[in-house]
Amino acid sequence: MAIEKREGPTVVHLQVNGEAHTAVAEPRLLLSDFLRQTLGLTGTHVGCEQGVCGACTVMVDGSPVRSCLTFAVQVAGSSVETVEGLAVDGKLAPIQEAFRTEHGLQCGFCTPGFLISANAFLDEHPEPSVEEIREHMSGNVCRCTGYQGIVAAVRKAAELRREVTDGV
Repeated sequence: MAIEKREGPTVVHLQVNGEAHTAVAEPRLLLSDFLRQTLGLTGTHVGCEQGVCGACTVMVDGSPVRSCLTFAVQVAGSSVETVEGLAVDGKLAPIQEAFRTEHGLQCGFCTPGFLISANAFLDEHPEPSVEEIREHMSGNVCRCTGYQGIVAAVRKAAELRREVTDGV
């Protein structure tokens, strides 16, 4: 994305979880901080602040993005999806339900990034192998679970998505 050189605060218009937002952002304000502090969407977590751990992952225009490495002004005019946007009408999304039932979380700090990353992965790979899941999810770090529950959750989410698609 091209960034204009700007001085001072910038008005940012964007869609977050399907809702239009307009807010002022300093040019160096990170998207993670914009979401958490300006919009009050605290589900996006900031772990390493270097783009390595994946806890801050959100979707921008359909692609996973590390919000701790992205400036809020860079996503002006974009559509952003956070973990808060996964559930619909209070009903857990298949990926959320799978993480719950398969014990894909412990402390929960990394979970929002895993949910967003896994959901995006399943959009592209509806029937992944365990090896593909492990490879894709290697971009997210968890210090608690040992990853077995996370891999099982992604497999379960793929199954739940197929059931919804097949009308079961």
